[in-house]
Amino acid sequence: MPDQIISQEGYDKLKKELDDRLNVKRLEIASRIEAAKELGDLSENAEYAEAKNEQAFNDGRITELTTLLKNVTVVRNNHDKNKISMGSRVLAEVEGQTKEFTIVSFNEANPVEGKISNESPIGVAFLGKKKGDTIAVNTPRGQVVYKIIDIK
Repeated sequence: MPDQIISQEGYDKLKKELDDRLNVKRLEIASRIEAAKELGDLSENAEYAEAKNEQAFNDGRITELTTLLKNVTVVRNNHDKNKISMGSRVLAEVEGQTKEFTIVSFNEANPVEGKISNESPIGVAFLGKKKGDTIAVNTPRGQVVYKIIDIK
């Protein structure tokens, strides 16, 4: 699996989630399983079944996070403020409104917060562009035109 790129902030967030799942959540689930065992017959014990399902999900997420963190390259936010790159905050005019976007990895993307994946059509179109550039992006809603006002 080739390395994915991620910001230091995104890496730290995933690392914190992994640590929490290993050191807190795993113990909480084990405690719930033990408490459910004390209730008797495991074949009809909903609390036990639910805790075991949660344990399986948690263990799966731990494996996923461990693999992901081993296969990422952390990029520092020391980008050129004249050209859009990973971590850039971009002020753009779109459909008569000014919007701010931050270019992040797919793991950090959250369009509601203005965090756009570098792999999304908008992210790909923005990368390498400069202040004053106008770009057209094909989206599910049709073509959208962005004028880059500033790069932070």
